[in-house]
Amino acid sequence: MKGEMEEAERLLHEAAWLSQQSNNKAAIIYTYDMMANLAFLRGELEKAEKLFKATMSYMLAGDVKQDDNAILQMSLKLASIYAAQNQDKLALAGYQFCILTLEEKVAKQKEMPADALPEEERSNTHLLLAMTLDSYARYLLAHQQTALAQTMYERALQIAVEVNGERHPQTVVVMNDLATALDAQGLYEDAYAQVSRAAELAQQTQHPDAPVILNNLAGILIHKGDYSQAQQVYQTALEVAEKSGDGVAVRYITKELAQLAKRKRVRAKARAGLQETEAGKAGAEGPKE
Repeated sequence: MKGEMEEAERLLHEAAWLSQQSNNKAAIIYTYDMMANLAFLRGELEKAEKLFKATMSYMLAGDVKQDDNAILQMSLKLASIYAAQNQDKLALAGYQFCILTLEEKVAKQKEMPADALPEEERSNTHLLLAMTLDSYARYLLAHQQTALAQTMYERALQIAVEVNGERHPQTVVVMNDLATALDAQGLYEDAYAQVSRAAELAQQTQHPDAPVILNNLAGILIHKGDYSQAQQVYQTALEVAEKSGDGVAVRYITKELAQLAKRKRVRAKARAGLQETEAGKAGAEGPKE
């Protein structure tokens, strides 16, 4: 949490050794999972892949079932790793396995009596499906499969709203992602409807990604041809980013503002040129009888 990744890794290796020495299976699984997530955060994807697989092997060798949420979470992370490595066949297989397994699990849980399963477990399974759909949608969007990405985002958003409500941070993120998929298809009005609501909620709830969402709103306004409003939104995004101390967002939004100013100058010159051309034609034709 403090960002001291090397010290965290050293401690985890010590914990793993102690777990192995005492043959404490629960401790081994917990430590390996922590090590895998640390490697994943650091971008050490091959190491993370091996550690996730080792963790899953230990779990499946015990009494953990293949459709356990912990196993499916790791499977989703493996799919994300394969996607980042451009191993598309493995990534697709991973995403499809997670989605199909979770859909079956959600359907079974719905048929169970209310007192047969804690409500928290039902919600967690449902939200894990939403998370998987969202991750798969991002993969599809990166591969220009925008229509299918839109469908996945819509399903993820529906679940997020049902379980967490519209104001939840993750719901707002999915709403913004859906707007991106719609924008990529040229569906600017639909995209604007989604992203403007996401931006409104992000500002109301002081969402950590508010500058990013506002930046996306400004980009969609540019695609709609509304440069003036886009500039206002960029300015708001810049203020929010500066207030939160998000240096990366500040630099990016400043760059986007400069690009917008350049676009406006080019547009103004084009309009001026068109007006001169029309005036010249009118003068050449002379007064009509």
